[in-house]
Amino acid sequence: MTHHRGGCHCGRIAFRFTGEIEAAEVCNCSICHMKAYVHYYVPRDRFELQTPEADYSIYQFNTRVARHHFCPVCGVAPFYVPRSDPDEIDVNLRCVEGIDLDAITITTFDGRHWEEAHRRNRGGS
Repeated sequence: MTHHRGGCHCGRIAFRFTGEIEAAEVCNCSICHMKAYVHYYVPRDRFELQTPEADYSIYQFNTRVARHHFCPVCGVAPFYVPRSDPDEIDVNLRCVEGIDLDAITITTFDGRHWEEAHRRNRGGS
């Protein structure tokens, strides 16, 4: 397993995780599009947040299931707990050191039609 480090622009939020990054996802929902988020899902047991809770902020909207973590100093959003997989951490690959996005297969998730797209991706009807 490859070890990765990431965080926000000013360094207040820092994390590390293990995983082989071969594929990622972009989403066209309102928040992911505005943040230019590149999603990589990490099981919680392979993710380590190195920042105390008091040093980051959380934004929730709509169903309030997803927990978008961001830095209150520089504003960067390096990871969040996704609505689709609340047992995982969704890391923004733009916030991970040494990642070459051109070397990764990136697919698109239709977050504008979240319920339908999620059902399709999970094999439901």
